[in-house]
Amino acid sequence: MDWIERLNKAVNYIEENITEEIDYAQAAKIACCSTYHFQRMFAYMAGTPLSEYIRRRRMTLAASDLQDAGAKILDIALKYGYSSPTAFNRAFQNVHGITPSAAKREGAPLKSFPPVSFQITIKGVEEMNYRIESKESFRIIGVSEPLHKEIEQNFHVVPEMWQKAAADGTIAALAQMMDQEPMGLLGVSACHDDEEWRYYLAVSSSRELTGNLEEYHVPAATWAIFSGSGTNRSIQELEQRIVTEWLPGSGYEYGDAPDIEVYQNADPDNAKFEVWIPVTRKE
Repeated sequence: MDWIERLNKAVNYIEENITEEIDYAQAAKIACCSTYHFQRMFAYMAGTPLSEYIRRRRMTLAASDLQDAGAKILDIALKYGYSSPTAFNRAFQNVHGITPSAAKREGAPLKSFPPVSFQITIKGVEEMNYRIESKESFRIIGVSEPLHKEIEQNFHVVPEMWQKAAADGTIAALAQMMDQEPMGLLGVSACHDDEEWRYYLAVSSSRELTGNLEEYHVPAATWAIFSGSGTNRSIQELEQRIVTEWLPGSGYEYGDAPDIEVYQNADPDNAKFEVWIPVTRKE
């Protein structure tokens, strides 16, 4: 089964359970990938984080329910998982720009977000430089922080880690300790479903641990390795192109290993980098 088809089946699962607590792990299982990679694929393909998509869908359906003459706001709030009327009111206003009580009035302006449906589309002809490499397990050392299971909650965690590491000398110290491939500062998202999710700011090294540094062994895997340059925003744009343009027609799908960003120089305005994604051949 094509992975786009599996992704659409995962969306159908979400839609069928929209009034229940959505099990991200089950949706990812339907899509045949990890919970982390499912959320990344969804956000890049849909243009919005998974949790925000679910909120929009629920508020779309809630608005429809509010149009029924006998509908009670509290009942509708409970139906869509909001035990607090205040929380429901806030979520509803964030989507529709008006309160639930205002939405009950005839002629109230409302917004509708229909279910997404994914398909492969042909985009631009800009080249993407990549190579496929199989590598044995390798050791990295650095610092780490736990990640939230909803990946958009990590948008502040990772930048703050890099800022702190730059300010306290950690990055400079790590740069002196790298002595193995891949050479560069590494951002490693280790998000296996059976373990605590963690982000490592690290280097590949055989050196002994010192101070507050810790180690992690990146598992053996096959990697699709993409090279790029530009600003730090450019790496995010490259990651989006990998998922939306390269992966669907590549003959590969996500493997079970961390995502890795390799920063090959320290200039944020003239960066050189690689994006490593774990892949397996489609069956």
